[in-house]
Amino acid sequence: MNELTYSKGPDILEVISDLSSDEVFTPPRVAAQVLDLFPAEVWSNSGLRWLDPGCKTGVFLREITRRLMSGLVDEIPDEQERLLHILENQVFGIAITELTSLMSRRTLYCSKNAAGDHSVVRMPTSGGNIWFERVEHTYINGKCRECSAAQSQMERDNRDNYAYAFIHEAGRIAVWKDLGMKFDVIVGNPPYQMDSDGSNRTIPIYNLFVEEAKKLNPSYISMIIPSRWMATGLGLRDFRSSMLADKRIRHIVDFPNASEVFPGVEIKAGVCYFVWDRDNPGACDITVNRDNDSQGPVSRDLGEFDILVRDSRSLQILHKVLHHQPTSLTEILAVDKEFGMTSNFSGYSLIDSLGSIAIYANKGTRRVQGWIRRGHVTKSEQLIDKWKVLIPKAGSDGGQRLPDVVLGKPLVASPPSVCTQTYLFVYIDGEDQALSVESYLKTRFVRFLISLRKISQDATRSTYTWVPQQTWDRTWTDEELYEKYGITEDERAYIESMVKEMS
Repeated sequence: MNELTYSKGPDILEVISDLSSDEVFTPPRVAAQVLDLFPAEVWSNSGLRWLDPGCKTGVFLREITRRLMSGLVDEIPDEQERLLHILENQVFGIAITELTSLMSRRTLYCSKNAAGDHSVVRMPTSGGNIWFERVEHTYINGKCRECSAAQSQMERDNRDNYAYAFIHEAGRIAVWKDLGMKFDVIVGNPPYQMDSDGSNRTIPIYNLFVEEAKKLNPSYISMIIPSRWMATGLGLRDFRSSMLADKRIRHIVDFPNASEVFPGVEIKAGVCYFVWDRDNPGACDITVNRDNDSQGPVSRDLGEFDILVRDSRSLQILHKVLHHQPTSLTEILAVDKEFGMTSNFSGYSLIDSLGSIAIYANKGTRRVQGWIRRGHVTKSEQLIDKWKVLIPKAGSDGGQRLPDVVLGKPLVASPPSVCTQTYLFVYIDGEDQALSVESYLKTRFVRFLISLRKISQDATRSTYTWVPQQTWDRTWTDEELYEKYGITEDERAYIESMVKEMS
């Protein structure tokens, strides 16, 4: 099949280094696994137009071409004629940078000049069907109105500005002019995020690629994206609601540990890929892969809850708890930054003084108790004199390594007291009740319920939604909770395989 058979030696696309943590190259084996989810008939359809809207190495277009070369052999017997038809009429890409446009052309056409003598087919232009032109951001008040990129970060000399064409109107207009705007299958691994303001905050943009793909209304969409959207993520609430309500998402394959997809790459909360099927709405088949163990596919209703419970084995346990129609622990749980806009209280002292109240904070990696004057607390003063059980907001890494501790150890704080935003806290009336709450939060059962909604390091208030309140008159144990909610021996073993005992 000409040079497009690619030599029998090592595949360079299996070992090539990533450009950055948000522009991760797709290994060929992963691209193949994604394409395996499409119905077999797409590979024998010579009329379908395929688009990768975020080309990096061109691996998806190469693997698509390979499959079409096999699937169209009866319709177009001549090998060179078949290859020409596919490359001219069926496979298209939008490169994310000039460098990746050259890489993608080299992968697909075996030459960075698709119109040159070394190309496997002579395309009309040097770029072939892999499009790249510089697109500009549209800034309003220092941020791009389309992708939220910070003007201060993007406008630097001699660097790409990462105004990805597929998610910027000017880029899409230019692409459609050159390539046309009708595509039947959109597939790829888009960029994941943009720097927001030069701090450690990042703005997700993979959701914009998914949303723009849906607007084109192709027959199929499949993309590899971070899994954070399932339960959390800055600015992803509407996207999550849309995804969970979309009956056209028919497959999700989830990897809580991203390194199982992209070796050597850490992406908090893992990655997943999905298949969106326009003409066949229904339940979604979910598969979870972790540590060489595959669970599923299990047919699920994505819209059952406001977030996606990743592992289907957890659902039966959750249903048993919710059957009791419990009052949520969130009703006695503090909100974020309960005692002020930042609740950092940088002016507190580590030395007790008359008229001061205790403040609990972190200094570096150490928990510290300091002192602050009552008058410095201007918000939620009514909680100063409550007993509190403090819970560190920053916990484990979201269950990427099992069993997981889920939460940091809780701490009972007597009144009068406040805390920094390092902590959430349950507020309660007396010391005995506080000790009961503390024992409850240490159980595997409670931390398991939190883990269903905790997909990242931070345990925000919403992660406690499914934790039921109890009577605060005893030291709670897992055995009592298992009995109360009818947790079977197999379910107990599952919980204990997921959640580490807390001493």
